[in-house]
Amino acid sequence: MFVSDLRHFLDLPPDVPGPARRMADHLTRLVRAATAADAGLVWVSALPCSRRPGRRPCPGHMLLLRTDVPPSIEWKCTSCGDDGVISGWERSPFDLRPRAEEDQRDSSIDVLELVIDPEVAAILRTNLLLHTDAERLVFRAEATEQGIVLAGDEDVFEELIDAVAAEANHQLDRRRRRVDDGRAGPRPGASAQPGASPGAGQGWSLPPCPAAVMGAPDGTREHPLAL
Repeated sequence: MFVSDLRHFLDLPPDVPGPARRMADHLTRLVRAATAADAGLVWVSALPCSRRPGRRPCPGHMLLLRTDVPPSIEWKCTSCGDDGVISGWERSPFDLRPRAEEDQRDSSIDVLELVIDPEVAAILRTNLLLHTDAERLVFRAEATEQGIVLAGDEDVFEELIDAVAAEANHQLDRRRRRVDDGRAGPRPGASAQPGASPGAGQGWSLPPCPAAVMGAPDGTREHPLAL
């Protein structure tokens, strides 16, 4: 069992060795997931195991249990059995527990569920800037036989969709700027061939446009969060 204190992994220096950096990332993801769900509940999160037994990714997910008194987070892989316990996480930047004034849940609000692919769940965890409610939605996603399940009310799903749309627009704007920079002329030091048309043989090329910003790699599926 890996016993850790999250405070030892916060504010790591830039030159920290790679294994320590990866362990810090692993622990902070576990804390975010465990604090996004209810205390005292044993559940299988969407977080994949970080181990590679036999140089192959472990297929397991993280089983989590959080207790608030005393504050502790226990985790265990559903496949390889790798496990640990985390302390020192409370009131850290990765503690997603709602404040007292926020924890007023209306039981009459309908809960929506959305099944997504593990690849999409990974993108949501790493590529978006989310408000706290949407961050909780993403990190309390559960791994099931049907796929990764997001569960929340309509308002928080709208927050998540807005964040996805904003990131998609940001990526498109970046690509447009790169295209515009390419149209402006060759890169410094590039020599054009006599009689060449703009963009041909000038030492530069337009960036490839991916099929989808956040969808399937082949672009054949609709947006994964189109409700």
